[in-house]
Amino acid sequence: MPPIVCVIAGSDPSGAAGLQMDLRVLSLLGVYGTSIPTAFTVQGLDKGIAWEPSPPDLFEKALQTVFSELPVKVVKCGMLGTAEVALKLAEVLPSFSGKVIIDPILSASSGLFLSEKKLVSVLRERLFPLATLVTPNIPEAEALLGLKINPGDEPEAVKALKALGPQAVLLKGGHRKAEKVQDFFFDGYTLKIFEHPRLEGNFRGTGCFLASAIAGLLAQDKALVSAVEEAISLLELALYSAQSSNIFPPPANALVLWERLSGGRKVLEDLMAAVEKFVSHPVRPLIPEVQSNLAYALPYARKVSEVAAFPGRIVGYGNSARPVGCPRFGASSHVARIVLTAMRFEPSKRAALNIRFDRKFIEKAQNLGLKVGWFSRRDEPEEIKAREGGTLSWGVRRVIQELGLVPDLIADEGDLGKEPMIRILAEDPFKAVEIALSLL
Repeated sequence: MPPIVCVIAGSDPSGAAGLQMDLRVLSLLGVYGTSIPTAFTVQGLDKGIAWEPSPPDLFEKALQTVFSELPVKVVKCGMLGTAEVALKLAEVLPSFSGKVIIDPILSASSGLFLSEKKLVSVLRERLFPLATLVTPNIPEAEALLGLKINPGDEPEAVKALKALGPQAVLLKGGHRKAEKVQDFFFDGYTLKIFEHPRLEGNFRGTGCFLASAIAGLLAQDKALVSAVEEAISLLELALYSAQSSNIFPPPANALVLWERLSGGRKVLEDLMAAVEKFVSHPVRPLIPEVQSNLAYALPYARKVSEVAAFPGRIVGYGNSARPVGCPRFGASSHVARIVLTAMRFEPSKRAALNIRFDRKFIEKAQNLGLKVGWFSRRDEPEEIKAREGGTLSWGVRRVIQELGLVPDLIADEGDLGKEPMIRILAEDPFKAVEIALSLL
C-alpha cells in the first residue's frame, strides 16, 4: 500500500482549495490520502460566502478511527476553523508518532474569515509545539506573532515563529508585491531562503497545494528541507501551467503533476521514434562538424534536467547518421537551453534540433514559408561570452524579441572557434525532424 497522509481541513465545493486540492495533490504524487473535514465552506472560485464547523465530537471520533485503523505517516492540517475543533486535535496528536504539517489558515483568498479569534491562541500554545513544520503566509504570521512584518523583517519573524515550538517554519512570501517571491525556511539551525519568479495572476489553493505536496513528499521519506524545496518547485510549475487556464481566478493546476509523471516516458519514446525516422533518410548533409542533437522537454520545463536529448549526440554515418546512446534527461545542456529559452516565450515549442549551416537550407526554408531568425555572435555582450553556456540563450532570446515570435529556424554564422549552425524549433521532435527533412 502507498504511504498514507491524513488531511485535516475544510471542504471547498469549488474544488480549488481545501480538502479537494489536498487529496488531488496527494493522489497525483502517488500517496494515499484520507481526510477528516473540519468545516463545510460555501465558496466559489472568486468569492467566499459562509462556513460551518464540523461537530467537535464527531470530528474527534473520526480522528480516533483513522489513527487506530490506518498506518498514517503524515498529518496535514489546513483550516481548523474553531478553537474547539483545534483543541480536539491537540488532545489526539501527542500520541501520533509521524510527522505533522500545519498550514495555519485563517482566511480564504477571497477575504472570507475561516477562523474564530480564539483559534490563534490554540495554534500558538497547543498545536505548534506538536508540529514538524508550520507554513504561514505573511498575514497569518502577523496574526500569530501579533506584530507587523515589514519587508526585511522576515528572518527575525521566521525565528520568532520557530520559538513557538515547531521543529521548523516555512514563512511564505507570496503576499509581498516584489518581482521575486522569497520563502524563508528555518529549522533552528539554518535559515534558507527559496527565491523564485513571481508569476502574473491571482491564484487559488496555493497554500493547500504547497503544504500537501510537502506532506506527500515527507510520506515518501524525503528529508524535510528537500521536501520543502521540491514542493516549492512543483507549486511554481502548477502556477505556470494554471496561467493558461480558462477558469478565473485559476486554481493551482495539480493535474500538471500527472502530466509530468506520465510525460517523462512519452518524451523519451517520442525522441527515439523521431530520431529513427530522421536517420532512415540520407541526412548526412544536415549533420554539422560538432554533430547534431535532438531535444524534447517535459511540459512547462524550467530546468536542463527536464529536457531529454541524446548523450552521445547524433553522428554522421555513411550517407545518413546514427544516435549514440538512448535519450535521457539532462543529456545536453546546450540544446536544452535553446528549448528552455524558446518555451519562456511559447510553451508549446518543446523540441529543438541543430543542423549544419548552409544558405541553401535557409533559402529552401523561406520558400516553404518557414519563419527564419538570425543572430550574430559578434554582437554578443562580453559578460555573456564569459558565462559558460550563455551564448545560445542570449541568441535565441534576442531573435525572438526582435521578431516578436518564436521562429521555425534560428541561424548564426559562427565566430572564431564557433561553427555556424541552424537550430530548428518545433512543438515536438517529429515536427522538428519533418522540417529538417524538408530542407534536403
